[in-house]
Amino acid sequence: MTKASALIAAAGAGERLGRGINKVFVEVAGKPILAHTVSVFESCEAVEEIIIITGESDIEAADELVGRFGFAKVRHIVAGGAQRQDSVLNGLERATCEIITIHDAARPMVTVDMVDRSIAKAVEMGACIAAVPVIDTIKSAQDGIVAATVDRSFLYSVQTPQTFRADLLRSAYEQAYADGFYATDDAALVEQLGGKVAIVQGSYDNIKVTTPSDLHIAEVKLRASSREIDSERNVEMRTGIGFDVHKFADGRDLWLGGVKIDYEKGLMGHSDADVILHAVSDALLGAAGLGDIGRHFPDSDLAYKGISSLALLGRVNNLLAVDGWRVVNVDTVVICERPKIAPYIDQMRELISDVLDTVPDRISVKGTTTERLGFTGRGEGIACQAVAVIARS
Repeated sequence: MTKASALIAAAGAGERLGRGINKVFVEVAGKPILAHTVSVFESCEAVEEIIIITGESDIEAADELVGRFGFAKVRHIVAGGAQRQDSVLNGLERATCEIITIHDAARPMVTVDMVDRSIAKAVEMGACIAAVPVIDTIKSAQDGIVAATVDRSFLYSVQTPQTFRADLLRSAYEQAYADGFYATDDAALVEQLGGKVAIVQGSYDNIKVTTPSDLHIAEVKLRASSREIDSERNVEMRTGIGFDVHKFADGRDLWLGGVKIDYEKGLMGHSDADVILHAVSDALLGAAGLGDIGRHFPDSDLAYKGISSLALLGRVNNLLAVDGWRVVNVDTVVICERPKIAPYIDQMRELISDVLDTVPDRISVKGTTTERLGFTGRGEGIACQAVAVIARS
């Protein structure tokens, strides 16, 4: 089988996404965009090596990601250049295989089948691009006035991967730099050289994540794909319910969701009495069939007096991990008249997700009241209900 080097172009700043970091490190459906993309090429039998091309300041982050996800085929992480073409050249100089496939890291919904077909076509024809027929009506215009309707039957929207024989691509790059020619994709360099570029069918799902709306689409698509994969792998999933209540007490700090809340009273309890984290812990333990927090951390044990409930939640997560469980998602409802928890919710989600080795979008914290009915309505305490889903292969 002909082997290929995969160049993953990840050096763009991604300013239109507005996240303040290289967009390929933004998390979508549980892991960074770059990890989704690299995992596809890692799974391709025809791909011998992967070379990630990223910004100089992102090399360390890319290296950490490779180690975190165990990508064994990544041979090099190289710094990009001033323009995309310069970046790809830097990766090309490290490639050793006879076929080169180049892909935008910001297209995480590429498939193994698409890569395999591209490699096979490049072996046959020398050069190919993934592309889809344009489905919108296209018009040319001048000064804001329509000049003509363009025949779209000849038009394609170009994607990546773009795949080439290594010798052809190197010749195209050499000639382009000799001519001072820059293009927005690699196929244009081969075209400039006089080479023929074939088309393989891409996918309308194979979008490049550029804007916040693209990010939302990718989230939905990748989560759906993940659920399908989990189903195929016969992943075992379980659900647990947790409930906890603590009454207010003078002279104590109020801790909710791992956050110290500015309030006149705290909650009474042996630990820090964090009612949210206690409910979450019980939901997780219940789902795994491991009892409840009273069994594991009894209030008769002085070792747990005043302990942070985040520490207890971390121990719960470790108990689950020993049995192979991972957290899928957690949903909580905090029931109280006061204090208002809305200003603290994002921080709570960050802290809880960090302890549970997941991402904030898998943690939900909501507040509600009982319309002044019952002990919470009278301001005597706080209750919390939690539902947790866990899974293992």
